[in-house]
Amino acid sequence: MTTATRSGDTPTTNKGFETLGIDTIPESHRTYSPWHVFRVLLLGNLCLSVMVTGWLAVGFGLGFWSALSAVILGSIVGGVVLAPMGLLAPKTGTNNAVSSGAHFGVAGRLVGTVLGLFSAIGFTALTIWTTGDALAGGIGRLSGTAMSDGARAVCYAVVTLVVLGVAIRGFHMVVRVNQYLGPVCGLLMIVGLFAFAPHFDASYSGGTLLLGNLPATWVLAALMAASTVISYGPFIGDWARYVGETRRRSAKMFAATGIGSALGIAIPSVWGVYVAVAMAASPSSGSFALDLVAASPSWYLFLFLLLGLVAGSLQGAIGLYGTGLDTSSLIPGLSRAWATLVIAVVATAFVYLGSFVWQAQAAVSAFLVLLVIVLVPWMVVLTIGYWWRRGWYSPADLQVFTHRRRGGIYWFTAGFNVRALAAWLPAVVVGMLFSAAPPLLTGPWAQAAGGIDLSFISAGLVAAVIYTILLLVFPEPATVYGPQGPRIRARVRPATPNPAPAVLEAEAAR
Repeated sequence: MTTATRSGDTPTTNKGFETLGIDTIPESHRTYSPWHVFRVLLLGNLCLSVMVTGWLAVGFGLGFWSALSAVILGSIVGGVVLAPMGLLAPKTGTNNAVSSGAHFGVAGRLVGTVLGLFSAIGFTALTIWTTGDALAGGIGRLSGTAMSDGARAVCYAVVTLVVLGVAIRGFHMVVRVNQYLGPVCGLLMIVGLFAFAPHFDASYSGGTLLLGNLPATWVLAALMAASTVISYGPFIGDWARYVGETRRRSAKMFAATGIGSALGIAIPSVWGVYVAVAMAASPSSGSFALDLVAASPSWYLFLFLLLGLVAGSLQGAIGLYGTGLDTSSLIPGLSRAWATLVIAVVATAFVYLGSFVWQAQAAVSAFLVLLVIVLVPWMVVLTIGYWWRRGWYSPADLQVFTHRRRGGIYWFTAGFNVRALAAWLPAVVVGMLFSAAPPLLTGPWAQAAGGIDLSFISAGLVAAVIYTILLLVFPEPATVYGPQGPRIRARVRPATPNPAPAVLEAEAAR
């Protein structure tokens, strides 16, 4: 652990840079409160990449009121699903991917790492795309010149460097930047309501429905909002690990995570619906940011560019920080900073492909649906596991894989808990079969309910049923439950002697 080198540094920072990877945060340095997590979730999402969710809802053909209800209800559902994910890190002192090792096995935590990587690359790319387009389009309009592909490519690179700069500094920098710039983004959004008010019509009834009928299209739009909230499942622990654990704080963390995420996605999504309706009569370029640049009044254009760059940098840094943190633990010798750089390069590559090769709107829709299909069953397993074990975890045993060791109470079978994997994998397959996100992600059972997307519900239910049955029929070792034992007094396998936990606890204490 790095020693402080200047005033204001702590054992977790050096020259303002966060030095710890996914190691357990010492209790003495877990000084944040649930309020900090709430604030990051709320203010860090007031950006174009989240506003795209509302724009997509209108682009699917929904009218104002149906699009509005879809993004609000979707955000609430997503918040309910996400809320339990805020409970893990305060008890384990590490991020959610590592914490998931308690249920998937210390090697099975790789599932969480891969899911976080997939989510972060997608949303970082989405942030760079929307912010870069806004910057390039705005500069072109202000200078009176045509926007070229070269200008867009340069702007993508500039945004990537800004996002990377914040993410590499670490979570403490994210909190500080969010504290001061988040309210500025909120104020610029309020001003934007007045800027687009002359063209807004609340009676707008929509266009051609993407899925041919209102219920199916409405559900797809709601799923976009829910998946945006749920995408934070692997990342909540990145911040919550700095929150000290108490019984009272568990309830506060649950509320801060659920309410903060629901509001954090609903507010910018509603703004996206509002401006999309205001722009409905204008031709679309296929890019939300470019459409906004073209439709913005001249007096608001500079403020819009400021909103795009500031808010985009905040949101991109949040996702990029988290996945760099976890990826660094998988490759020996790779620091958090270098891992963050690698992920940023990959995400930027996807931006160039999405802008110049693929159909961006279809790619975004497919990404969001696929994201919720793979994440929800993983989160369901963690939620049931947390409840089953009464929230008890052994932080030292969770770090076995990180320290390149074997054994511990979460070793299960060669580092994998077959029960969790046997619940997650079939759930993902069933969710894919029910997916209804044309044209890129339509499963063979997409029409089972008249075109209504059942992927989210089916994946979660399958995971819940299979995992619960397996816990009852093939009980886990008694050691994973701690002194209180399982919540449901089913038959429990006796504990087997294993010296590894004692060794790990001694190392952690030292």
